[in-house]
Amino acid sequence: MAGRQGNQTVKNMLWSLVVIALVAGVIYIFIPHDESETPVERKDYRVELLTARRAAAYPVAAPEGLSKDWKATSVRFKGEEHDSWHLGFLDPDGEYVAIKQSTEKPVKFIEDVTQDAARTKVTDKIGGQEWQRYKGETYDALVRTDKGATTVVLGTASFGQLTKMVESLKTS
Repeated sequence: MAGRQGNQTVKNMLWSLVVIALVAGVIYIFIPHDESETPVERKDYRVELLTARRAAAYPVAAPEGLSKDWKATSVRFKGEEHDSWHLGFLDPDGEYVAIKQSTEKPVKFIEDVTQDAARTKVTDKIGGQEWQRYKGETYDALVRTDKGATTVVLGTASFGQLTKMVESLKTS
């Protein structure tokens, strides 16, 4: 009798596992999920921008008038590190675009933030100002040095999207 009861227990346990697997499979199939994208939280950067504009030794740039499809994702101001300003975005296509400014020596700053992008012979006139193009394996960039600071608009986005960001930049 004892052997028969043990077999019955194992059999019941196997049936339980089958039922649990079926329920889990149905849940997996019918519950929507997207594993390809990790949701990125939209950042409100207004407080950091006001702080940076009060503290920095140069006019701090931030975009105005971009569509809601541009999503701010990161912001920081480090006064102790050459008044370093960073504002990162995802463009409407999900590509990375950032504004970086600093009073650090331009050559070192550009090299660091663009991850060694190379200066090209191309300049773009945007909003009446000359911006130098940089091309890199990681990031492309538009660069301008003025009023004691270097401004770099960089990212994985196209030069068209980088230009849209530059066109939207305001310093007050």
